[in-house]
Parts: sequence; structure tokens; C-alpha cells
Amino acid sequence: MKIVLASSNRGKIREIQEYCKHEVLAYSDVIAPFEIIEDGKTFQENALIKAEAIYEKIKDEMDDFVVLSDDSGISVPILGNAPGIYSARYAGEGASDKENLQKLIDEIKKLNISRTPAFYTAAMAIVTAKGERFGVHGWMHGEVIDHARGENGFGYDPIFIPEGFDQTLGELDSDVKKRLSHRSKAIRLVGKILSTL
Repeated sequence: MKIVLASSNRGKIREIQEYCKHEVLAYSDVIAPFEIIEDGKTFQENALIKAEAIYEKIKDEMDDFVVLSDDSGISVPILGNAPGIYSARYAGEGASDKENLQKLIDEIKKLNISRTPAFYTAAMAIVTAKGERFGVHGWMHGEVIDHARGENGFGYDPIFIPEGFDQTLGELDSDVKKRLSHRSKAIRLVGKILSTL
């Protein structure tokens, strides 16, 4: 069985390959890349939208496969759980990681606080060759602070301090981050589902 990932991100492919005994392919290795409108209201809805769009394109081209997609981001309860599903475009369409990070720092500073609870969510959706659908979640809880610390990771990692730690994800070793990660937790659950197919 092949896993067709709804991404062309080689880092994600490597990460998922570590948890799966099946071959993991970027969807762009199977079909030409195309635009998918993610208009769901939750991480899980957006993950399923991506998985179903790719499934529809490849279901007649391949036999033994599953499509796997994920949608993830950070939520800050004091900001009404923003940026949430808009994490990748918090500062606007096409915004860079740095611009998104700065907007979140600015929003925290407007509240005159230096740290506040936050959590990361990773939702993953699976669509099998038979059209069966599965969904899983992984979470990582902690706090965000009002200034960036550390050069590791990406996105909002330099301001996120996981529960039980004093350092941000930008300061922690990548092996520690991987153990705590919302995506790693979700991938482990995906592995359990795949082992039953």
C-alpha cells in the first residue's frame, strides 16, 4: 500500500515515513499539482477537504493506496482561539512565517500581557482506496510569550513554551520537539489506523 500525502513538503514526507512501514509519496509525484480551496471551519474539515480532493483525482489511477492530509495551527484562547485555522495566513494571504509570528506577538502585546495559554492542533484525514474516511487529532498545550526566542523550528515555535518546559520550541532540541509535537501524536494514531487496513 502507498500513502499519498496531500503535500509536496519533503520534511513532512520524511516525518510520516518514520512512523509508517508503507511508501509515502507526495501527491505531486502522482498527479499534477492543483489548487484546493480550504473553506472548512475546523482543522479536521480542511484536512478532509484536501484528502477528498486528491482521492477524487487519483482513485482511477491507482489501486492500493490511502490519501493522507493534515491541517494544523496554533490557537490562543484569550484571542478567541485565533489564529486557529488561519495560522498560515494570519497576517494575510501570502504572509511569511515571520509576518504571521509578528502579528501574533503584536496581538498579545495589545493585551498588556507577557504570556498566555495556547495550544497547537494537528488534524489528519485518511481516505482509503475504497473511499473509507478516518480522522485523528493531536494536541500540544503550553503558553505563548510576547517575544521570539530561539532559532529552531518554524512558524510560531519561537514564542511557544510547551507545558512542563521553560524554553520555547525555538530553543528546544528537535528530538524533544518531535516527542511533544501535536503532529507526531496525530501521526502515531494514523499509524494505528493504517495497521488495520
